[in-house]
Amino acid sequence: MPVLLPTSRSHRRPHAAGAGNQMPLHHAVVIAGGGPTGLMLAAELALAKIDVAILERRASQDLVGTRAGGLHARSIEILDQRGVADRFLCEGQIVQLAGFAWTRLDISDLPTRHAYGLALRQSHIERILADWVEELGVPIYRNVEFTRFEQDETGIDVTLASGATLRADYLVGCDGGRSLVRKAAGIDFPGTSPTLNNLMAEVEMREAPAWGLRHDALGFHGLSKAESGRVLVVVTEATLARTGEPSLRDLSDALVAVYGTDFGVKNPAWISRFTDAARQAATYRKGRVLLAGDAAHIHHSVGGQGLNLGVQDAVNLGWKLAQVVKGSSPDSLLDSYHAERHPVGARVLKNTMAQIALLRRGDDGRKAAREVISDLLAMDEPRQHVGAMMSGLDIAYDLGEGHALLGRRMPDLDLTVEGQALRLFTLLHGARGVLVNFSKRGNIDAGPWVNRVDVVDAAYDGVWELPVIGRVAAPGAVLVRPDGHVGWVGDVSQQGLKDALIRWFGPSLA
Repeated sequence: MPVLLPTSRSHRRPHAAGAGNQMPLHHAVVIAGGGPTGLMLAAELALAKIDVAILERRASQDLVGTRAGGLHARSIEILDQRGVADRFLCEGQIVQLAGFAWTRLDISDLPTRHAYGLALRQSHIERILADWVEELGVPIYRNVEFTRFEQDETGIDVTLASGATLRADYLVGCDGGRSLVRKAAGIDFPGTSPTLNNLMAEVEMREAPAWGLRHDALGFHGLSKAESGRVLVVVTEATLARTGEPSLRDLSDALVAVYGTDFGVKNPAWISRFTDAARQAATYRKGRVLLAGDAAHIHHSVGGQGLNLGVQDAVNLGWKLAQVVKGSSPDSLLDSYHAERHPVGARVLKNTMAQIALLRRGDDGRKAAREVISDLLAMDEPRQHVGAMMSGLDIAYDLGEGHALLGRRMPDLDLTVEGQALRLFTLLHGARGVLVNFSKRGNIDAGPWVNRVDVVDAAYDGVWELPVIGRVAAPGAVLVRPDGHVGWVGDVSQQGLKDALIRWFGPSLA
């Protein structure tokens, strides 16, 4: 049955944000969860002209707590590919954000236009994404919560806590680590159980706090100034026994255990508890249900990779799901989402567990290990290697043997197109595939796929260089997927191009 809910503007019937209207009975794609992953996925689908809607339990986009604190280089590149990076850059602080086990990694010498990170709180990231999604006409149904679904050969019936139902072609769970979508789908979530509890809070203190980081037998702790002027607390609890919603008493006890005083802690704006549990969905897809972001993987926040990983999941999935919904690509294209992104998520779990192993306690052995790692990361090659991993710049999907570009991110080259200077990322603003020909004009074409893939004759005289890999041979042509990864590299012979076009953009219409 339909239900009256607040929504932002719709593709089909524009409404002012916040106005009440009747929820449609059907959307092509329903996304459960309006955090960064869900918002990014909605934007990707909207750019492809897919009828998509977000279900969000929060009454507004307001976010309680600090959560993630920034964007890594590859995420900034992705936003640049869509022409919206400046919206984030103008509000955040450009910093060298990448690090490993408290060793800062300077990536300023890596070959990217964005050889840095952006310090910007998740609340601001979500707000900017939500504004963009609204501009794209995606409805966000608020004060609603998914409860269950039933899928068949043609679609999926989604039931809400209110009893209302709606029909969709596909459901994507972007609803966090405790994902109801994942649980309802019966997807296993194997991994490791917590070895530590961290409390994070934004509070006032009657006494002057002991500013800075501290490392001891309990774990790692820190007191710093929050944007609000309050004190931002991160403290490791002495026991794993306490679970659930933390209280001011829990925070006070944890502070006393570490500092010998709670500094007169009072008036918490929020308090949250998180652990180092590391879990990953056994599959990112089950029929018409898909998972992205924290619904697909959880890990400790060390290294600041979680939000970035989810946004990058969304960009990998969005164009594939759009093509399947349109019918231009077979449903099997969605299997490549799991095949490509599951190994990336597993690697993030691995490096966060390694960092926590080094940071877990302040004993002499771990301190010595951290010092050895820090010395190693002071060397250029290890620093660049780990910096590229932590920033996401080295991600390579296994697309088979071939040129070093194959499966990797396409560099944002300064091209000359029809006599005009043009950045390559500009060609990706519409979230479409692009076949870039670097040889004689007209030597390469997309044939029957011309309506699905843009063909651009371009010139580039500079060096081709990839993070970690270094310089690579200049290709004659490249097929760049909508997510910015290279799906084919070739020359005027066009060998393998037809197979790549079928693989990524569906069968020929001819």
